[in-house]
Amino acid sequence: MHELSIAMSIVDAALEEAQRRGVQVSAVHLRLGALSGVVKDALLFSYEMACQDTALAGSQLVVEDLPVIVYCPQCQKEQPLTTVQLFACPVCGTATMDVRQGKELEVFALEIVDEEVEASEVRK
Repeated sequence: MHELSIAMSIVDAALEEAQRRGVQVSAVHLRLGALSGVVKDALLFSYEMACQDTALAGSQLVVEDLPVIVYCPQCQKEQPLTTVQLFACPVCGTATMDVRQGKELEVFALEIVDEEVEASEVRK
């Protein structure tokens, strides 16, 4: 299950950035393309396992699913595929392998815990 090694890499990178900035991470935001080769549910499960006994324990992995978008040379437009079984423009049917989106596996944001807000909420 390569999702576990991916999850461990995500956790390592997030921990490194959190330590560098001196913050606590509450969520990691990830873009996941339909052609990335990663099973979302397996990655979510693996993320929880990889976070155990780390400063990220209890944090969330928030996944943004990205569809496959190809460029159609006939329409001269980017078009979302309706199925990954057929790489053809859904409008005109022209075959294309010019993938513009859908291969991503990218951490694009970390949510951090605002300790000042939490401290003021505790005092109330």
